[in-house]
Amino acid sequence: MRILLWHGYLLGGTGSNVYTRALAREWSRAGHDVVVFCQEPHAEQYDVGGAQVVRPDIGGLLPVFVLDRYEGLEARLLQDCTREERERYVELNAAAVREHLPADLVFVNHVLLGAPVGAASGAPFAVKAHGSELEYSMRGNEELSAWGRETLAHARAVFVGSAHIRAVLEDVVGHVDRVYEVPPGVDVAGRFERFFATDEPTLVYFGKLLYNKGVHLLLEALRELDARAVIVGFGDYREELERAAPPRTLFTGPLEHGHLAHLLPLADVAVVPSIFPEAFGMVAAEAAAAGVPPLVARHSGLAEIAEGLEAAYPEELRPLASFANGDAQDLAVKLRGLLGLGAAQRRELGAAARRAAVERWSWSTVSERLLSLHLR
Repeated sequence: MRILLWHGYLLGGTGSNVYTRALAREWSRAGHDVVVFCQEPHAEQYDVGGAQVVRPDIGGLLPVFVLDRYEGLEARLLQDCTREERERYVELNAAAVREHLPADLVFVNHVLLGAPVGAASGAPFAVKAHGSELEYSMRGNEELSAWGRETLAHARAVFVGSAHIRAVLEDVVGHVDRVYEVPPGVDVAGRFERFFATDEPTLVYFGKLLYNKGVHLLLEALRELDARAVIVGFGDYREELERAAPPRTLFTGPLEHGHLAHLLPLADVAVVPSIFPEAFGMVAAEAAAAGVPPLVARHSGLAEIAEGLEAAYPEELRPLASFANGDAQDLAVKLRGLLGLGAAQRRELGAAARRAAVERWSWSTVSERLLSLHLR
């Protein structure tokens, strides 16, 4: 198949960036002819298989859902862009897509501005809703919600990563036909030799350092445990978190996924303490793929991760997959239970977590499901 994969942002970092890069790599390696449209200025640094990377000229203005720095571009919140600015952005991207038609599939990321780009391309298209556009830009904005609703009506398929995001999509834009649940994928890397100088119980968090991510709950729980923690990520809450962190807490700053693949297997537990609704829980699935039992706050898309883990765990260990949302005390209790397991039980739990990731969330499974559902 010839696949045009549109993504308005970068190829590195987190979330939809990694999703796009991994899909391009998997589809390309499967023998498909793939073209990726994105704003990545250093595409040569990323493995996208044999996919071609195109950087459309968007005139310097990049509509975003969360403000960040983009080389050579002015990032502005989508809801703060004028209608004319949004429409110009859509047409510039759609024109780049049209130059590479015909294609068997035009696959666009984000309800906005992916669905308008797909519709303006004039080709049959599918949309992947990621959640950030829905929660941070579209929710409560009737104009943007209506635009999403109108353009999604023309999509051949709409993909969501979890039942939670299906519900959020319906809540924000109204009923949408032809919606399919396909979770994001993870790289299923193996376990590597332990490199820490001392052998102590180790917790890891990786993700953005925002209040909504609940890292402060982990730090509070950590005070009741004989364990150390590695905190990976960036964000405007880092300084306050560092002030509140107990001893034996290491903040590494951002790490690329290639480095995380080496770090994750060295931890005993990966904690996902987010207090804000999550589309899926990619970081938990990635930890599971590395054989590290994730402990997640039980809500939104994270609850679906917990359910997937529980299906693979021995019955007596299923309560150790999740903790009550926002409850640092329950988090500490569950962490104490995980860290108190014997070596054999811990290996069993890690193997079960990895098994769940391979069967449910591996990129090969995800990429195959996306194409099979599109071709129905």
